[in-house]
Amino acid sequence: MEIQRPTSAQNPLISIVTPCFNAQKYIAETIHSVQNQSIVDWELLLVDDASTDQTKNIILGFQELDPRIKYCRLKHNRGAAHARNIGIKNARGNYLAFIDADDLWLPDFLKKCLAQNQSFVFTSAVRVDEKLKPILEPFIVPQKVCYNDILKSNSIICSTVFININQLGKRYMPLMRKRQDMGLWLQYLKKIDFAYGIQEPLAIYRIRKNSLSRNKLDVVKYQWQLYREVENISILKSLYLMLCWSYLGYVKYKK
Repeated sequence: MEIQRPTSAQNPLISIVTPCFNAQKYIAETIHSVQNQSIVDWELLLVDDASTDQTKNIILGFQELDPRIKYCRLKHNRGAAHARNIGIKNARGNYLAFIDADDLWLPDFLKKCLAQNQSFVFTSAVRVDEKLKPILEPFIVPQKVCYNDILKSNSIICSTVFININQLGKRYMPLMRKRQDMGLWLQYLKKIDFAYGIQEPLAIYRIRKNSLSRNKLDVVKYQWQLYREVENISILKSLYLMLCWSYLGYVKYKK
């Protein structure tokens, strides 16, 4: 599926991908946080995963006023991985970033990521509830992570990622309902030694009660699937990695 855009439009510096599903409650705030970036040379690719609420109308209202906003709607709900992959396919920028439909960026997110001059950058984040009230300490990321680090604990929040696709090329998320973002980071980290973290929180990450990522018991099976079927890791090593992931995940959300 192609996202419609003027054929004469100049390619943007940064492509931003946002999957949307019944996001009417938060999507306007998310779009505003992108529009408020100190860097203005971007396109925002909003992929509507067959929402049944007012998500479409809200986005079209923004699109009428801002040609940098691109919208497409899927006929059937396929999940975030499929929606993000459509966004990646249609991205025209030199750089690729992701922001989920309920998360926010601080105004210098893009500027400070770009200033790192690295092929793969991710940032720390403030962790809040649905009303933007802090509920955990800010998540401060490591200065750098490698492939094996992410296998043990995914310290890369999707809405904090900034990738130079001119250097690394386009890669796509495995078609899983959960853990698909981690699958993409692992693909890139097979090509490069490290992804580099910014310790300053530059994103606001909503932790919602009904969030897919918060159902840890359900996530376990997808974590196992990622190890065994996507990364083709042995049973013994997968068991070891599951123990690491479980413990480090507990520490991550305890603070």
